[in-house]
Amino acid sequence: MSQPIRADFSQTYLMPPSLEEWVDADHPARFIRDVVSSLDLSELGFRQGEAAAGRPAYAVDLLLSVWLYGYLHRIRSTRELERACREHISLLWLTGMHAPDHNTLWRFWRSNRPALRGLFRQVVGVAYSSGLIGLAVHAVDGTKIRARSSKRSAWHKQELEELLKRAEASIDVAMGEVESREATESGEYRLPEELIDAETRRAEIRAALDQLAQIDRAHQHPQEPEARMVKGGDGIDLQYNAQVVVDQDSRLIVSETVVNNESDTTLLVDMVKRTEATLGAVAAETVADGGYYSPNELAKAELAGVEVLVPVKESTRLPGPFHKSHFTYDEQHDEYICPLGKRLGYWRTRTNSHGKYQVREYRCKNARDCPRRRHCSPQKKGRTILRGEHEAAVERQRQKQRSPAKREILRARQTIVEVVFAQIKEQMQFRRFTVRHLENVRTQWSLLCTAFNLKKLYRWWLEGRIAFN
Repeated sequence: MSQPIRADFSQTYLMPPSLEEWVDADHPARFIRDVVSSLDLSELGFRQGEAAAGRPAYAVDLLLSVWLYGYLHRIRSTRELERACREHISLLWLTGMHAPDHNTLWRFWRSNRPALRGLFRQVVGVAYSSGLIGLAVHAVDGTKIRARSSKRSAWHKQELEELLKRAEASIDVAMGEVESREATESGEYRLPEELIDAETRRAEIRAALDQLAQIDRAHQHPQEPEARMVKGGDGIDLQYNAQVVVDQDSRLIVSETVVNNESDTTLLVDMVKRTEATLGAVAAETVADGGYYSPNELAKAELAGVEVLVPVKESTRLPGPFHKSHFTYDEQHDEYICPLGKRLGYWRTRTNSHGKYQVREYRCKNARDCPRRRHCSPQKKGRTILRGEHEAAVERQRQKQRSPAKREILRARQTIVEVVFAQIKEQMQFRRFTVRHLENVRTQWSLLCTAFNLKKLYRWWLEGRIAFN
């Protein structure tokens, strides 16, 4: 009967084991080493730390390798990374058995934030030059991700106003007691501690309310003022708006950023421009969901010469025979033609109901004699049609989406980009930023997107489809 295998802690080696034998040839740690060794770190802007005396500083490539290893293995805390440097055999191999502490790792992060964001573009550039990224269809989307700061410790205008009322009420009660005792007691009377505390609390609350009034917001966190109280997948919380553009062919993220905009309506062209800055070109079509719809953005896209597909928001009411969509605009005469062939001439230009932009108003002059007047409009002066300054761009987008091929691209958008967010949140287990302030948040998101891309590139590296020289 054979004996079970057990560890022999007294075993010694005549020849010491080689460090190169610790990980297999196809191990992800070797892939990370190839990636980092192929980069011109000084050109990216990474700064080498210097030690005036004592032990030399850790090299930039070593610290960068540790961070990339951590993000590929869902280790994003500096203390956890420090522990992994001592316990993970693959990380011991990658660092040459060096173990930087958490303070060193954080100082490297803090000193090289722009360079870490530039790393994303460098990796995408390698994939593009290897022919892995296409320029047929790109999909843009955003997701709300919670900030590190808690909404419970944030300033909320309604809560502060209630606290101010309570503080003032307690001050009134305390002042009544002071006046009563001063009237009955002789000598110097000392103010009670509760009155002093209430006065201090009232001053702090008023200062917070004044700051909210200056920025015209109902919510703000004093330690993280860039975060916004918005509704996301996890409910209403302090969050940031994380953006990506994903390539249909490779499913790689080709551009990314984080903003604190509460909506996506002004971000479409900016994301396309970010893609162009990374790849030097834009896709034949960039598709987005209805959250990016804005007549102004459609006009900007046309002016910039980029092709976009965004669902045009229409009225939720069922379009009757006299719905605006059945009126034809005659650009030559600057008139609308109704379904009965009557013309609505230009009447005036005014601000829209939200007061944000100018609209041209067209009015029917044949309302009294029209046999279908009651079906067309309840207005006594006749039917009016509003035309925004970018209505032509909206109409061209609407016409574009009548093509079956374009509608197919719109349907494919979800499978291109929303899957990426699902993988980041579920597989990579990233649902909350672990750093504060917008620059740090942007750096963490960029590094996370870099890790997402590297996971895909690792498979192609194994197949020999991509090489890092």
